[in-house]
Amino acid sequence: MGYRTPLETRLAKSATRAIVDHRLIEDGDRVMVGLSGGKDSWALMQILDVLRRRAPIRFSVVAVNVDSGYEGYQHERIVRACQERGWELRVERTRIGETIDDLLDPADTPCSLCARLRRGVLYRLATEVGATKIALGHHADDFVETLLLNLFFAGALKAMPARLVSDDGRHVVIRPLVYVSESDCRAYAKACGLPIVGCCCPACGDLGLQRQRVKRLLAELEREHPGVKASMLKALSNVMPRHLLDGRLSPPAEERALGREPRAPLDVARGGPRHGIRLSRVEVRRSHES
Repeated sequence: MGYRTPLETRLAKSATRAIVDHRLIEDGDRVMVGLSGGKDSWALMQILDVLRRRAPIRFSVVAVNVDSGYEGYQHERIVRACQERGWELRVERTRIGETIDDLLDPADTPCSLCARLRRGVLYRLATEVGATKIALGHHADDFVETLLLNLFFAGALKAMPARLVSDDGRHVVIRPLVYVSESDCRAYAKACGLPIVGCCCPACGDLGLQRQRVKRLLAELEREHPGVKASMLKALSNVMPRHLLDGRLSPPAEERALGREPRAPLDVARGGPRHGIRLSRVEVRRSHES
């Protein structure tokens, strides 16, 4: 059985490469898809269903929709679309929206708190439905946007992993669309006739949010320099620790080659090195003079 369109072929090959590169799906897995009703989660659900029928391994897929409780959320459209395609679906109604309103000030952005609360619900549901993997619809654009967000606003050099084991080791979160662009997700969901349902959160689509600003910046860079987003995504798997400033990284190659223990980073402000190692007075004086 061949793929139906060139677009589906492209998505399937990209998702397959991600699955192989990062060991996202294994024989016998039960994959739970977080199906919000947005274009990305629909594209993920559809392409996993396509791969499930073609893959040389056996795995099953179940969709879970977390209703945050915002007025007007059309979860019934999601239910109907899944029924028409024979997809297993569970809808979980919550009061996440009310919780966010109680905890946050009106001027604060609710997205990060909402994501944490929804993640907790997904972990619980994964246990209830017997899922071995939790699949989320983050695509390539999400990865590079998160990289810049952390770089610009959090002072951290990090993005998202394609495969993440929860802190307690009980759950594995996977992102099979890591190599798929947002534009392809949008086009694929539309081509498959999948209903795009907004979450009805008041902050949804707010162009003043930091992520939207970063999205505009990347769009401008991509227009001026085609391929810049692909280059940034490649950089996430081409890390050179020796050219960064984090002293917690592995010892420099020169130190290891000489069989020496790396020297503790000097804490000039305190007149001594980190990690509790003491310096002589001469060494302290020299450190201040340097």
